[in-house]
Amino acid sequence: MDSLKDAIKSKMKGTALQGQLDATQVVEMANSVFEAIFPEDQVIHVKPLFLKNRTLTVSCSSSVVAQEIRLNQKKLVDHLNKKMGDKLVDRIRYLT
Repeated sequence: MDSLKDAIKSKMKGTALQGQLDATQVVEMANSVFEAIFPEDQVIHVKPLFLKNRTLTVSCSSSVVAQEIRLNQKKLVDHLNKKMGDKLVDRIRYLT
């Protein structure tokens, strides 16, 4: 017998609601990924905003942090997709 969580997950697979749920989870997971990769003094300048068309948009209050995100984009995307268990993010867009 499937758990309720598994049953709901299988019903939602491929629906717009599942896409919205995935996007929300990516934004939440992005916080922990940034914390794992960047020092604390840089993480406070980054805020993941939303996921659209497999692009994670983040706000940066520091151009130094935006540059670090650009330089580490592949590492961040790979780490995030690994944590999510699926390839949901292709790139990171940063706003300064």
